Amino acid sequence: MSNEIINLLIKFCVGFEVLAAIIGTIFFYKYKDAKFLRYFIFFIWYVAFNELTGLYIKLDGGINAIIHNIYNAVNFTFFLLLYRHYFKNKKNKKLALYFGIIYLSSFIINGFFENYMIEYQRLPYILGALFLVISILLYFFEILNSEQVLHAKKNLLIWISFGLLIYFVGNLPFRILRNYYEELTDATVLLLVNITLTVIMNTCFIIGFIWSDKKQQY
Repeated sequence: MSNEIINLLIKFCVGFEVLAAIIGTIFFYKYKDAKFLRYFIFFIWYVAFNELTGLYIKLDGGINAIIHNIYNAVNFTFFLLLYRHYFKNKKNKKLALYFGIIYLSSFIINGFFENYMIEYQRLPYILGALFLVISILLYFFEILNSEQVLHAKKNLLIWISFGLLIYFVGNLPFRILRNYYEELTDATVLLLVNITLTVIMNTCFIIGFIWSDKKQQY
């Protein structure tokens, strides 16, 4: 695949993330009173600006590893705290807290072995993704065992969770292969998978912004 097509796909993906942030802003009134969830709008705008910055550095021939490493730290920390806030079960709340502590500890410690300025984090990303997937599944189990399941499709956090789950379940195996079995993987394939999953994830976000009900943001 030519570099021109790859760059075009990357630009489309980044543009789609910006679109999700714009739509999230338009429908902010639906979840502005939803305590922790209202901060999601700031997070997705951070993601949009982060991706735009990373794209500019990449197209300029620079190395954008530090941009993505900082993003991953913010990403996993934010979502683990988000699910901890919305968990009803006290054990799940504690587990999400432990996940956050372990992840941040691994991120800091791993910095002594990998140069985050020029290298993409490996183990911290895998740990963060696993912890987030587990947290999402626990959240779904809580919803299924409560009356909230009756209005689940109108709950923005449900759609956010679907998007995140699809992204990380789909992305994680390829990241593991890419990190530890580079000879078995093609960087172009990983890029295409990541772009596809990113578009699907943000599509879930957009559906949630549009379809969710202000009364069902809990």
